[in-house]
Amino acid sequence: MMIDRLREYVGAETPTGDAAALDAFADRLATRYADLGATVRRDPHPTGDHLIADFPGRADAPLLFLAHHDTVWPAGQLAGAMPWRAADGIIHGPGVFDMKGGLVVLETALEQVAGRDHRPLRIVVVADEEIGSPSARALVTAEAEGAYAAFGFEPPHPNGDLKTARWGSTRVRVEVTGREAHAALDPDSGVSAIDELVDQLIAVRRVVAEHENVLCNVGTISGGGRTNVVPGQASAEIGFRFVDPATEDAVLAAVKALEPRRDARLSVQVLSNRPAWEPSAATDELLAKVIAAGRSVGQEVGGAPASGAADTNLTGWLGIPTLDGLGPVGKGAHAVHEQVVAATLAERAALVAAIITAL
Repeated sequence: MMIDRLREYVGAETPTGDAAALDAFADRLATRYADLGATVRRDPHPTGDHLIADFPGRADAPLLFLAHHDTVWPAGQLAGAMPWRAADGIIHGPGVFDMKGGLVVLETALEQVAGRDHRPLRIVVVADEEIGSPSARALVTAEAEGAYAAFGFEPPHPNGDLKTARWGSTRVRVEVTGREAHAALDPDSGVSAIDELVDQLIAVRRVVAEHENVLCNVGTISGGGRTNVVPGQASAEIGFRFVDPATEDAVLAAVKALEPRRDARLSVQVLSNRPAWEPSAATDELLAKVIAAGRSVGQEVGGAPASGAADTNLTGWLGIPTLDGLGPVGKGAHAVHEQVVAATLAERAALVAAIITAL
């Protein structure tokens, strides 16, 4: 049953930004959650609706569950390089690990706790998590208010451990406006935006080198048009990862303060931001309770910090006891060999159900 539902979900491709596909998938989730007893709301956005589902419970602070239904894969990936494949206990397919497997785990756990005593449950499913949740940050922050604890259904560590902290993640766009000119007849009257961008990216590397525990990835570069024209426009998008807020503030301040080396205009824009979620005693206490809940269903659960970012960064940063990684065990997030271990779908669902009833 879980594998059939996972196949259905993977078969409905949901690239980030494809509002029609994302909203159609949100319709599926909304119907499913309503059938399980939830009151469902939509938070509409041009790039796809976010979904909020509230399940009633005893008079107590709610548990917040965070998930997303967008994937990094374009439409057609399933019919191309990543067909659905289930063999030898391993399931392959676009989004199977990140994070449609987690959505199936969550639904199954909700089925298992139906009619049992538990806190109110609030589920937030985001449509643009894979690009930093730029339209969902305010929603996650608002829905997290008053939560007893927050849990994410992202993939776990490779050994199945949960995630107890996350590095901060910020996406920045660096844009340069130069001046076009004929590259052979009048090159001196032009200002190359590409040359300026290259120098600025080198300057960014120098900034990063001054700090420990910072990751920097130039993910996209664009600019120019013809080899006989001095390029007037160029841009790059950069992903930064930070272990703590102080380092993040220092690096971003330095990047925003960069000055052009030529007679060009330079713009630095923050596209999305997830602050660092640092280790805390509150999360350690929550992990201890989850470990006990796991043992009640015959599972040994551990926890460790992670370098990747997710929406749980926000709840952890806000001081809410938070754990992530409740999705099934697997590997290959954002890679063509993306996969999950089939048996861990049911194991994770049993763990989540035990957590819900224990807290």
